[in-house]
Amino acid sequence: MLKTDEHSLALLCDFYELTMGRGYFNSNVRDKIAYFDVFFRRVPDGGGYAIAAGLEQIASYIEGLRFTEEDVQFLRGKKIFDDEFLEYLKNFKFTGDIWAVPEGTVIFPHEPIMTVRAPIIEAQLIETYVLLAINHQSLIATKASRMVRAAKGRPISEFGSRRAHGEDAAVYGARAAYIGGCAGTACTLSEKLYSVPAGGTMAHSWIQMFDTEYEAFETYCRLYPQSPTLLVDTYGVFSSGIPNAIKAVKNVLWPLGLKDCAIRIDSGDITYITRKARKILDEAGLENCKIVASNALDEYLISELLAEGAKVDAFGVGERLITAKSDSVFGGVYKLAAVEGPDGIITPKIKISENIEKITNPHFKKVYRLYGESGKAEADLICLHDEVVDPSKPLEIFDPEYTWKRRTIENFIARELLVPVFVKGKLVYEFPPLDLVRSRCAAEVGTMWEEVLRFENPHEYYVDLSQKLWDIKQEMLNAKNDGKK
Repeated sequence: MLKTDEHSLALLCDFYELTMGRGYFNSNVRDKIAYFDVFFRRVPDGGGYAIAAGLEQIASYIEGLRFTEEDVQFLRGKKIFDDEFLEYLKNFKFTGDIWAVPEGTVIFPHEPIMTVRAPIIEAQLIETYVLLAINHQSLIATKASRMVRAAKGRPISEFGSRRAHGEDAAVYGARAAYIGGCAGTACTLSEKLYSVPAGGTMAHSWIQMFDTEYEAFETYCRLYPQSPTLLVDTYGVFSSGIPNAIKAVKNVLWPLGLKDCAIRIDSGDITYITRKARKILDEAGLENCKIVASNALDEYLISELLAEGAKVDAFGVGERLITAKSDSVFGGVYKLAAVEGPDGIITPKIKISENIEKITNPHFKKVYRLYGESGKAEADLICLHDEVVDPSKPLEIFDPEYTWKRRTIENFIARELLVPVFVKGKLVYEFPPLDLVRSRCAAEVGTMWEEVLRFENPHEYYVDLSQKLWDIKQEMLNAKNDGKK
């Protein structure tokens, strides 16, 4: 949350994390090390890929995670926590290890995008914040990436703060949208806090405040002569908006030797209006005038507009991005994968469900991404933590759609996706500037085949288990079916 100076975030957790924590504290599992995986089960909007985001906020939260005296007194008032456990909370500090994929990484269902190794109470208490940060920002970054791809190189600005689900959603949503490829945001605080470029020009109220539309445009051009954007649909795009914009540009900007400007259209038939507007602007000598379109846009509408021949140079997107309106749940989960006793032996754990999708992959794991000679990503391989992939040997991967069918990958490059973030409670990962995260995201998306990136019926990317991990999982499933522990 943003106002961390006003209150502790330690109680930003599901209450069961505290009740379980007290239970662990007073039982014989208190000193065991737990391994939790963070992963998601499906891509929003039926897409073929997602974008990881939110790690920097998680790291900041964990570094500062402390229970204040006020927090402890509040919990004491619940009358279910004993003094010994409350004393433990007063001295709480995360001491575990965390591995995660860097922000901006392309990610796929069922593979670990974060692994937490920590004493069980510590690992349990961070669950809620870890999930809320990843679920929110990965959702928005993924939606932004889809919109940016739909725009085919035309810049997209995020300006959905007024429709966001609270202040945090506005600020962190703008951050995530920038990672996903948006050029900037209307949210000023996001630039102050995270260097997301903030910009904006005028609302319809600016024009309504003046006696005439022309006076509103002329005044704005005099105040901001460097590439002003004029909103032309307050009274009528063609009857007054564009003619007055042209007049203001010629009367104010041209005498200053300035040609760059833009008009914004926020309503109506965007394809028809922009095509006619382009013709009028060019005939008036305003070839440098850009056309910006807004009004409840998303990747599908943007694609449709461009396919219809709309003359749009840039887009502004609001509610359908900041709320991920078409599919507003990312669905990341936090599941126990293994435990480690005082002897250092790691024991895999598995969750079984009648819903096959909810059966987890056990053990302490790592993930390799395999790139072919073309430089494109061919598959991800989930392995045991101590396995090493040998690129000199052919590798067989299951087809995700036809599990009886295997595919052989040769002459590939293998890259580990999970990197150390915390080691023994110390933050060891150096977070890059956000513009570099954004660039990484674009490069990552560039390694994906078009079949994976398409909006409709995307190819299901190959994510497979190593033979060793698959064998362990099957052995555990068979043991459970036989009624064994």
